Amino acid sequence: MRMTPALRGLIEETTLSAGHLIYPMFVTEGSGIRREIPAMPGVFNFSLDELLREVETFAHCGLGGIILFGVPGDKDEHGTSGWTENGIVQRAVTALKREFPDLLVSTDVCLCEYTSHGHCGVLSPDGRILNDQTVELLARMAVSHAQAGADLVAPSDMLDLRIGEIRKALDGAGFHELPIMSYAVKYASAFYGPFRDAAQSAPTSGDRKSHQMNPANAREGLREADADCAEGADVLMVKPAGYYLDMVQRLRARYDLPIAAYQVSGEYSMIKAAARNGWIDEARVARESLVSIRRAGADIILSYYAVQFGLGLI
Repeated sequence: MRMTPALRGLIEETTLSAGHLIYPMFVTEGSGIRREIPAMPGVFNFSLDELLREVETFAHCGLGGIILFGVPGDKDEHGTSGWTENGIVQRAVTALKREFPDLLVSTDVCLCEYTSHGHCGVLSPDGRILNDQTVELLARMAVSHAQAGADLVAPSDMLDLRIGEIRKALDGAGFHELPIMSYAVKYASAFYGPFRDAAQSAPTSGDRKSHQMNPANAREGLREADADCAEGADVLMVKPAGYYLDMVQRLRARYDLPIAAYQVSGEYSMIKAAARNGWIDEARVARESLVSIRRAGADIILSYYAVQFGLGLI
């Protein structure tokens, strides 16, 4: 049953289509900016005008959508530019939905890109994240994205009780039907380095181990997902994807909710680096990596390879 392509196709168990994929994009202040990220070849920081031009090149290929990350011009200790009405992501969402109304536009909800210190929330004088004050601002950010026209909001901060507060805030603002894709099982991973360069969100001191998970823990991830389900999450995400496929599979077995997985910057950059050295076939490896995430049980995959897959390049 493996002797010909037709036979292999007949019994193929896992399918992957462009509609399963969400493409992460970075939008920054200014105009005419298309700045490649050194550690992520083929991925760029776009000003809003260039973002619209880029989306036009793949809007027809049937992707499941995009997710926006903001790179603001101004940062402060409270991440104010992340939740103001005229923030860079808010303006980008409005422009995208005007130009591409059928494109699903989701947004990252976290303060790390907008704070001067690079942490995911408001800090106490001794450098601890203040959970409740931060959650209040995250809820404001989610509402501002909804008002701009977002189809889906995705809290990535991993602070306690934020899903419930965001749900309450969205409902209170009249967005009862807007879904929440929770970064429910997000690890304090070493694979985020290239992303932090792209989003300019590396913490100026310390780390994120107080709120992101220990890579050694699995049962804890199920408790985190249980809490987010109870608070009203509509989609549960595992991040990173490739090195945590066991968690994707565990969530798939435990919940009826859609399961997402994020193939993060480090995973993408390693494939790119090996390919540039001639050690691997990039297209085959990239496709195999995405299929493996689907095989583990992910309904949705966030990946920097999404557009290349949608255009038939991998």
